[in-house]
Amino acid sequence: MIEISPRTNLLEQKNYRYSLQDVAEPNLYRDIYDYETVPKVTFNHRRVPMNMPEEIWITDTSFRDGQQSVDPYSVEQIVELYKLMSRLGGPYGIIRQTEFFIYSQKDREAVQRCRELGLRFPEITTWIRATRDDFKLVKDLGIRETGILVSCSDYHIFKKMHLTRKQAMDKYLETVALAFESDVMPRCHLEDITRADFYGFVVPFINELTRMSQDAGIPVRIRACDTMGYGVPYPEVALPRSVPGIVYGLQHYSDVESEYLEWHGHNDFYKAVANASTAWLYGASAVNCSLLGIGERTGNVPLEAMVFEYASLRGSLDGMDPTVITEIADYFKREIGYTIPPMTPFVGRNFNVTRAGIHADGMLKDQEIYNIFNTEKLLNRPASVMISKTSGLAGIAYWINDNYGLKGENAITKQDPLVVSLKEWIDQQYDAGRQAALSNNELERKIDELSGGRLHRL
Repeated sequence: MIEISPRTNLLEQKNYRYSLQDVAEPNLYRDIYDYETVPKVTFNHRRVPMNMPEEIWITDTSFRDGQQSVDPYSVEQIVELYKLMSRLGGPYGIIRQTEFFIYSQKDREAVQRCRELGLRFPEITTWIRATRDDFKLVKDLGIRETGILVSCSDYHIFKKMHLTRKQAMDKYLETVALAFESDVMPRCHLEDITRADFYGFVVPFINELTRMSQDAGIPVRIRACDTMGYGVPYPEVALPRSVPGIVYGLQHYSDVESEYLEWHGHNDFYKAVANASTAWLYGASAVNCSLLGIGERTGNVPLEAMVFEYASLRGSLDGMDPTVITEIADYFKREIGYTIPPMTPFVGRNFNVTRAGIHADGMLKDQEIYNIFNTEKLLNRPASVMISKTSGLAGIAYWINDNYGLKGENAITKQDPLVVSLKEWIDQQYDAGRQAALSNNELERKIDELSGGRLHRL
């Protein structure tokens, strides 16, 4: 069959419709995933076109996937984080949705408290078990959309659920029918898609979902879940690991429109952010994230990272307020007691702090030399230096000016006698065997001693 594609406006061949391959033995891709060695990246040299959607956005799973890897948040904490997330996403809803559990009374109270705020974004969605009672609960709460787990690799179908592909597909379709009966939009979580038989199970399953959706008059959202972080963003990589190939295939062979296509990744191989950005570039409108990347094992795609990826790709923050990212990080540390690794980009204590003397010398001359962007403006986090044995005169002068807010004619240079004296004292500390960086309190006490309180007067 030849037809005009609504996406490319070109005549395209669609002669072959993929049907379910109900195999007797699971396809575990042992040539790629043999479990005893590092998973292999294979190439087939097939390129698919970039297809950036007209509109892209971020969705959140902090109160679902995120909560599964830390102590459960209290209702108050969820409400406060929801408000901060809304401020971060801005008036245009770049952070479009956030999903909640509704299993317990506490979960439902959190949903209700957040809804009472009357905030348009992020929209509250849910994640439920595939039971009639859970769908009724979603409908009774007035929730428009809910996530449903539909594991799609043979690892899950054969080894976890002990089903055949046909049995799994029938089970999933029955579950989706329950959602339609409840007038709820299903968001199907295709778990472990980067180990799934794409043409033998994924495509025919989604084609059946599409048919059911058209009959019901209710759309279906497809969430492609890179559950183990196996996805690879490089061009010309073969399925099942190719992120471009998965997104292209879902659109080209299953007609999933961009607005109903979402990527959910994990960071097991440090590719979570790159894979999410690639999903955007090749046609998915939504990428699913969590605050600070908190999630199963190595975590999810960090939401704060995708705020800056969005701005990089679009050339604008489109109303998002990235200074709220710092407030969110402070809230996690202060109210939740979560320890953020100090080198974590954008939110770690040391992400824009330098210890190297030569770097500090550059910072003293112009922050732009060694700071990624104006972090004071965009994150309310001024660039700073940490004093250690490698800081040098420039680093000490920069630290003093930053710590005491000295600017213009009040700023001191690395030739100032105070800087020279402090450097001599610091060198003595490390010559005596000290290893750790000097704390702010230690430095301030010594500066008061050496300067007679000069800087406090300034």
